[in-house]
Amino acid sequence: MPNIGPAELLVILLVALVVFGPRKLPELGKSLGAGLREFRKSTQGLKDEFEGSMRDTPPGPAPVQTIHAPAQAVAAPAQAVTAPAPQAVTAETVTAPTPKDQV
Repeated sequence: MPNIGPAELLVILLVALVVFGPRKLPELGKSLGAGLREFRKSTQGLKDEFEGSMRDTPPGPAPVQTIHAPAQAVAAPAQAVTAPAPQAVTAETVTAPTPKDQV
């Protein structure tokens, strides 16, 4: 991109004065300056936030914490577990299949 010298800058200002007029030119300059200032402020804020997040990251993996539970808390008490009482097996409770049932 070619450099803008004093002669080119003077031509640009004269064209702007002719196009916009002497009353509108200061308002346009003020709004352009405010826009550029806001743009610089927002880009600087983003840059600072990015650099801050890069500094705050831990260098390695996070430490792992192991929690050991006491053995008493894991095992259930013996009296809390109740098993059904075993039933006696007799000839009356066991029925043998008959040939009629197998069909």
